Amino acid sequence: METANQITVETTVHAPVEKVWKYWTEPQHITKWSFASDDWHAPIAENDLSVGGKFLTRMEAKDGSFGFDFGGVYDEIRMNEFISYTLGDGRKVAITFISQENDTKVIETFDAETTNPIEMQKAGWQSFLDNFKKYSEITKEV
Repeated sequence: METANQITVETTVHAPVEKVWKYWTEPQHITKWSFASDDWHAPIAENDLSVGGKFLTRMEAKDGSFGFDFGGVYDEIRMNEFISYTLGDGRKVAITFISQENDTKVIETFDAETTNPIEMQKAGWQSFLDNFKKYSEITKEV
């Protein structure tokens, strides 16, 4: 449910939940999809997938003009089902993975920040999710 302070994005990935979970959580996969457009990349990803564990993804424009770290601490993890974490700025994020036979619905809800318009934030996070979907569907299991 979306509120004035929360935004929800979602997609259905045509892959089983075990593969989706793996590609969402393993650093060697995160670096292949964790950016919103092709002129960006994620050269570094670190992930301690445990309650209290930290994660960090470095996102940079390929031309070197801008970059930032995206990271936080895990609050709750239910394998192949649910992840919640707190970002460095205190905002909360929850991701639900719903197995639907050979597909997986991914629903991501996050606290909005106050700098950018809601629609811009929603579009940006949706772009990451769309990139994840594309990567997960075209990449063979590793």
